[in-house]
Amino acid sequence: MTQRFFDEETVAYLEGAGCEVIQAELPAGQADGNLSHDELVRMIDGAAGWIVGHARVTRELQAALPDLRIISRRGVGYERVDIAAANDLGKVVCIAAGGNDASVADHTMALMLAAGHRFRETQQNMIGGNWSILMGSDLYQKTVGIVGLGRIGRSLVQRLQGFDVEILAVEQHVDADFIAQNSITLVELDELLARSDYVSVHAPLTAETHFMIDAAALRRMKPTAILINAARGGLVDDRALLAALRSGEIAAAGLDVFVSESDPDYKAVTDELIALPNVIATPHAGASTREGLDRTNMVAARCVVAVLDGGDPPAQCIVADGRGAG
Repeated sequence: MTQRFFDEETVAYLEGAGCEVIQAELPAGQADGNLSHDELVRMIDGAAGWIVGHARVTRELQAALPDLRIISRRGVGYERVDIAAANDLGKVVCIAAGGNDASVADHTMALMLAAGHRFRETQQNMIGGNWSILMGSDLYQKTVGIVGLGRIGRSLVQRLQGFDVEILAVEQHVDADFIAQNSITLVELDELLARSDYVSVHAPLTAETHFMIDAAALRRMKPTAILINAARGGLVDDRALLAALRSGEIAAAGLDVFVSESDPDYKAVTDELIALPNVIATPHAGASTREGLDRTNMVAARCVVAVLDGGDPPAQCIVADGRGAG
């Protein structure tokens, strides 16, 4: 296990299943996403299963770990894992589907409310002795656009019901019953951007969705609109977002993810974004509640045990299964 915050119950489960559990000891402030190829090889060499956070699982790394049979992500994104290599090299890749939906949806709601009510600006003013009241905006009875109705997007829909909002959504894989039960209107992205008071992005990061919210998309939004991204940094062009926030093209943003997480060239852009008074920001922490991590730890661990016992993890967790390769 190469990430922090692993709970005793999950460790006990793995040990009870006959696993020897080794947890990487990382310096304070370091995550497995910061580890080099050689550091990862030293840590994981000889292991049959790996529960991973944000490390880059390249073809070269997988080839250097011939004993590794399963790569189990404590999370749901897998853009940092070379899926084709896993299939070619006979490895299984799993995600912790269903483990952090509630936590990220709660976090998204918090970003919406904090940005709309200008919590950051207000508290910064108060710290400086200025107790004047800033005019915020309600979420109540507004139009919320959700880009992607996967597990987290659907969890967000459920949380929005008490706010009497109109929900627009962009979704390719339509669950007609869920759409009807929750009075969701399916629209194209351009219409969603133009009509929504809040836009929350919940799409997977792929070649097709990279920078789907770019300068042109931001220009389609209302000047009073608020953009929320608690999914993946590459979905939004942060450089374009910085310009839009500075110019008043949109009102505010709530951000839990940043392009700079995968592209160091965007570090300065991130620094400027999080310094803006109309941005509420968190460090990719949406899934990092005690309860959420406990759930994702256990889902990831159960996937490991299933594969090492010669069985199959839950279908919704499998993103690559190369056991039939060759």
